[in-house]
Amino acid sequence: MAEWEAMRLAVISDVHGNAFALDAVLQDLRAEAPDLIVNLGDQVEGSADPARAAALQAELAAGGAVEIRGNNEEKFWPGGRRHPISVHMGEWLGTQLDPATIQHLAALPRETRVAGRRVYACHGTPDSTWHMLLWAWHPDPAHPQGGCYHARDARELRRIVAPLEAEVVLCGHTHRPGLTRVGDTLVVNAGAVSDQVDGDPRARWTLLEQGRGGRWTVDFRTVPYDVQAAVAWSRAHSPFGEAEAQLLESGEMTARSRTIPAE
Repeated sequence: MAEWEAMRLAVISDVHGNAFALDAVLQDLRAEAPDLIVNLGDQVEGSADPARAAALQAELAAGGAVEIRGNNEEKFWPGGRRHPISVHMGEWLGTQLDPATIQHLAALPRETRVAGRRVYACHGTPDSTWHMLLWAWHPDPAHPQGGCYHARDARELRRIVAPLEAEVVLCGHTHRPGLTRVGDTLVVNAGAVSDQVDGDPRARWTLLEQGRGGRWTVDFRTVPYDVQAAVAWSRAHSPFGEAEAQLLESGEMTARSRTIPAE
């Protein structure tokens, strides 16, 4: 690809089995006619119709979307679930997803490069799907459900990003869209399709565009969706309806932490 040739790159992450949020995101995304879609993982770990969410993402992959795994795909590995609620979720997902889908998700790569290797993508950090690249979560000892994100030290971030020799580094995992520049590299967290953390329940995705001169621009997109339909599906079809309602309606991850221990 010539350096000046425009490229439009759509990035989704952390669908978490929410087909209703994904429906809305895909409608908005397709209107932008991207050249490529990148899916950063955590595709199905949730209870708002995960089978349909998996099918929608499989359709994207069949159409050329690039997929990598998140930390929740690793829960499909042998011994990948430790906490009782996580085990319960895995058992229920086993009733919703066919074995081939589970096998496919578990086998996804941890990282990839696209756009002529100019763009590097991972879920968490280059070394782990469980760690955070731009931020780290610091719990508040006085409030067990509270805490805040702290930015990673800039020098440490440079040590991680510089060896990748990429124009753009994509990540997800924190459910928090954001970006920074490290040297000549743009580091972009795409946010989450589902399970927000900032009090705004709307779905998120990110559009990147490279135009003449090779300059990348980033557009963080926020899309409303039918939260109540997602909650109703979970209540009707899963044992996690109340937890899903707290999580999706509040737009705060603390709702999940009260019922689903972090792993």
